[in-house]
Amino acid sequence: MVSLGCPKALVDSERILTKLRADGYAMSADYDGADVVLVNTCGFLDSAKEESLAAIGEAIAENGRVIVTGCMGNEAEVIRERFPEVLAITGAHQYEAVVEAVHEAAPPTQGPFVDLIPQMDVKLTPRHYSYLKISEGCNHACAFCIIPQLRGKLASRRIDAVLREAEKLVAAGTQELLVISQDTSAYGVDVRHEERMWKDHPVRTHMTDLARELGQLRTAQGNAPWVRLHYVYPYPHVDAVIPLMAEGLITPYLDIPFQHAAPSVLRAMKRPANEAKVLERLKAWREICPDIAIRSSFVVGFPGETEADFQYLLDWLDEAQLDRVGAFRFEPVEGAAANDLPGAVPEAVKEERYARIMEKTEAISAAKLAAKVGRTIPVIIDEVGEPDEDGDIGATGRSQADAPEIDGAVYLRDAPADLQPGDIIDVVIEDADAHDLFGAPA
Repeated sequence: MVSLGCPKALVDSERILTKLRADGYAMSADYDGADVVLVNTCGFLDSAKEESLAAIGEAIAENGRVIVTGCMGNEAEVIRERFPEVLAITGAHQYEAVVEAVHEAAPPTQGPFVDLIPQMDVKLTPRHYSYLKISEGCNHACAFCIIPQLRGKLASRRIDAVLREAEKLVAAGTQELLVISQDTSAYGVDVRHEERMWKDHPVRTHMTDLARELGQLRTAQGNAPWVRLHYVYPYPHVDAVIPLMAEGLITPYLDIPFQHAAPSVLRAMKRPANEAKVLERLKAWREICPDIAIRSSFVVGFPGETEADFQYLLDWLDEAQLDRVGAFRFEPVEGAAANDLPGAVPEAVKEERYARIMEKTEAISAAKLAAKVGRTIPVIIDEVGEPDEDGDIGATGRSQADAPEIDGAVYLRDAPADLQPGDIIDVVIEDADAHDLFGAPA
């Protein structure tokens, strides 16, 4: 399988492979050994579509028997025009259709005892962290986005099913749960926050109830796993999650897709435009939980964005002092309402603004990380190196302010010989740069 795109697509890949393994299939490490190749595509941006088409082309060249799924499956005619030999095409999270296509392309040959063997879920992430997808789709109509067309309206999973999956993952060795969806704050809106029984008590299908229950989980060692919340729109009820972070039940980290700060741009994006209130709430959150880390992403060069709008965003970032920031140059997405907006920003201006926002956020990040020098903080280990000529072992990990594959890292010297990926240890921070921390075990 070739899995492209966001963590939500990665979860889709895991579910497809789990079902296929239960049907008697095994994973191939390369194209040559595969009876069929699955390509899980991304179709959000034109650049992502090109990457998906390139992956399909490579799979056809190397193997020839290819099934396509994922978000770009909604554009089957584009794929068929380029690659008419593709065996089957399905859309995002159409698990059964993918499995049926595999059955047809490479019929399973189960032995008589296969069904007697308990099947473990397939994970495509390291053993110590796992993505926990709580819903599909989105009810927003943001002008730059086509996610509702690709993945449909919000469809929340049953909260007891989500909690059962989380419990199972933690029992299997997961030390960090990454809660994902298109809109985590809206979890349960579509089912009117229905109640389900869990562990002899009712829980609502609601982000705050979910967070509280996840905070009760314990690993085999009796420790609370890290629980990291992603894609959290700043609805008022998000305020109720911050005390859970202060109590240590939830990792003090929020990934909030602000996208911009200038009111006129937010209106054009069809996003909430109450940036002043957001600044007040950020201040209140930090008073409740001083260690909270806020990450976000911003779009520069959106149609109609003026220099004054962009300067407003830079000034807002000075006020907000976000811990982790990603920025993207606006890119038209086929089918998005933003394509019809006037005031297209020239590519050269986008590049110049992108450089300026990255310079601004890098300076903020450098100052925030420098303030951690001398502190002792918990770090989850992702990778342990081999001893060097002096016998010293280095390791790479992350602080609670760092999500995997998105944020920075913590680089350790003099790691203990028995250190393993997934261990959470205290680290004394000795140095920092604009993105990463450096230290040694406490």
